[in-house]
Amino acid sequence: MPVAVITGASKGLGRALAGALARRGWDLVVDARSAGPLEEAARELRGAGARVVALPGDVTAGGHRAALVAAARKLGGLDLLVNNASALGAEPLVRLADQPLEGLRRALEVNVVAPLGLTQEALSLLRASSYLPSYEEVTPYRGEAPYIGDIGKSEAYDPYPYSENSQNTQLSDSPTYVGASGAVLTISSDAAVEAYATWGGYGAAKAALDQQSAVLAVEEPGLRVWWVDPGDMRTDLYAAAVPDDDDSGRPLPETVVPALLDHAARSGRYTVAAGRAVPEGRSPR
Repeated sequence: MPVAVITGASKGLGRALAGALARRGWDLVVDARSAGPLEEAARELRGAGARVVALPGDVTAGGHRAALVAAARKLGGLDLLVNNASALGAEPLVRLADQPLEGLRRALEVNVVAPLGLTQEALSLLRASSYLPSYEEVTPYRGEAPYIGDIGKSEAYDPYPYSENSQNTQLSDSPTYVGASGAVLTISSDAAVEAYATWGGYGAAKAALDQQSAVLAVEEPGLRVWWVDPGDMRTDLYAAAVPDDDDSGRPLPETVVPALLDHAARSGRYTVAAGRAVPEGRSPR
């Protein structure tokens, strides 16, 4: 069975994604800071038939990250690493003039440093992964650079990059890359690319995470590296960020998961829109 490590899996998008993978036959290593909610999530995942190792802890701790990867190794390897755990930097969010610097340091540690540390810890297993299909059975792809979509919003989605896009001119249209290894799925945010008042600290951390992911995709062309903006969701994180906002009309994380399990396999930045994940800058229509 394929194996995934998912951080921040006790609730929200992490838990929803873990549940979807468990129902598809994946074995899981999951973490969260709170042991009680994590164990509750683990029981639910085991009920779906998955082997589950639940390790409460903080992803900023090197020993905890090493334990997550060691648990995956015992399950047979690692095919998918999901960097989902996140920190806002201030709760509720505040303007940059009032941003606590310690909170910003925490956001950078959780959102940028920890994912890199976990990826470093997991690289040998990800490189050795022989699980060739993606988790939605799309054909693996290997290029020389990650895919970043054209800027225009009105174009129909093309699964192959246009040659006139200078960011994608080195990408190959060759079919299956037989040596495809594992995948890294990192949860980003539109705050990484848009300037929203009060979202500066969190957005800066996510922007750094995006760039880190893009470089990883270039340096590890055998891996599939996806950094995905899932859109606004009805989660505890969003409620903590903007407690006075009415989020009743925002989608639940479970409605976003199918798009994460269905996007194209090439490395790149994706945005969930109209129920599917599309390359950055492309319209879902």
